[in-house]
Amino acid sequence: MAAAAALRALRARLAGPRGAGARFSSAGFPEEKPQFPGASAEFVDRLEFIQPNVISGIPVYRVMDRQGQILRESEDPQLPKELVLKLYRTMTLLNTMDRILYESQRQGRISFYMTNYGEEGTHVGSAAALDDTDLVFGQYREAGVLMYRGYPLDLFMAQCYGNSRDPGKGRQMPVHYGCRQRHFVTISSPLATQIPQAVGAAYAIKRADANRAVVCYFGEGAASEGDAHAGFNFAATLECPIVFFCRNNGYAISTPTAEQYRGDGIAARGPGYGLLSIRVDGNDVFAVYKVTREARRRAVAENRPVLIEAMTYRIGHHSTSDDSSAYRSVDEVNYWDKQDHPISRLRHYMLRRGWWDDEQEKGWRKSSRRMVLESFSAAERLPKPAPQLLFSDVYRELPPHLRRQRGALQQHLRRYGQHYPLELFDTGGDPQNPGPEPPQI
Repeated sequence: MAAAAALRALRARLAGPRGAGARFSSAGFPEEKPQFPGASAEFVDRLEFIQPNVISGIPVYRVMDRQGQILRESEDPQLPKELVLKLYRTMTLLNTMDRILYESQRQGRISFYMTNYGEEGTHVGSAAALDDTDLVFGQYREAGVLMYRGYPLDLFMAQCYGNSRDPGKGRQMPVHYGCRQRHFVTISSPLATQIPQAVGAAYAIKRADANRAVVCYFGEGAASEGDAHAGFNFAATLECPIVFFCRNNGYAISTPTAEQYRGDGIAARGPGYGLLSIRVDGNDVFAVYKVTREARRRAVAENRPVLIEAMTYRIGHHSTSDDSSAYRSVDEVNYWDKQDHPISRLRHYMLRRGWWDDEQEKGWRKSSRRMVLESFSAAERLPKPAPQLLFSDVYRELPPHLRRQRGALQQHLRRYGQHYPLELFDTGGDPQNPGPEPPQI
């Protein structure tokens, strides 16, 4: 029956509307329409290739200039003072935490770190635009989203130290945060794996009619992975309520965008997949807020995926394993740090409104540094998770082969414990003691 209905529909399309006269080509032949199921188009009789530069670059939406001046009053989101102060304090607190943890890695106190310098506006502006229950899939440079949602400094530090308070029990690299209660899926290192996972979650939310959105963050480098293609295509064809948030910060580790792609960035790819797409100034926290808020509204109300490309700049090194002076100049970095930083732009706005002054700045910088250092010091004193926790969280009930392995580890530690720094682990002085469970935050 379905085949017959499809055939009738095709015949109707070929016949055209009732009463309509036949249309003829310039050569006098009846005009034909393409009936291919894979595209909507017209026939042409002139051979022409589509040039990649047929359209000028997608414009970058912004609300305020680099001096914090609103460009058009009708575009001002009119955020209340309390919210603007929260945006600013979250960005500066993240910046302070970055500086302290980066230096601590250089001192050998933690094993690894990745800063967020220059990209704070993309985190905080987008986080403020989401509902608290929206599900977030991050990459590894979105700590500000979690911080805005209230994730405590103590747990940021616990994760980077991998101590007994770490909800991940020390199993992840530093900066691989996660929090079920704050709807933030645990970060994984492989690039772009979160994109198809996020689409699957969005499809499940759609099926459940849950009135929520999924927001998936990634960089322009991750957009070159095959998982990005699969995720974009599935999201469009399944009509999922998801916002793809791409931070285009100019570099995929050491590879500049000029060597990553030849098209007009990432937003230009969206229409080809059927994604509603927009490009925004990622250093303008108000523009990021407005774009994300509207994208989130459309994703939920219309069950459609939206692609946001936030143009920004990675001021810091890719990670503590990277020296970016090998592939970019100090002058380039200084330009973005001094001339177009999201924190300074918002500060200019607050100064114009009379909501902030030098004394408040000085006091906040001092108190935020003290908060970070106190959490840092507390995390450093805590022991590592008990060795026996290696075997937990895989199965609800520990299977025989893991029970045997756990027993073998206990025997090994009883016999050779003097060769291991067990005093650094939370065993209560007993190698057989698994220690307390970390908090489920």
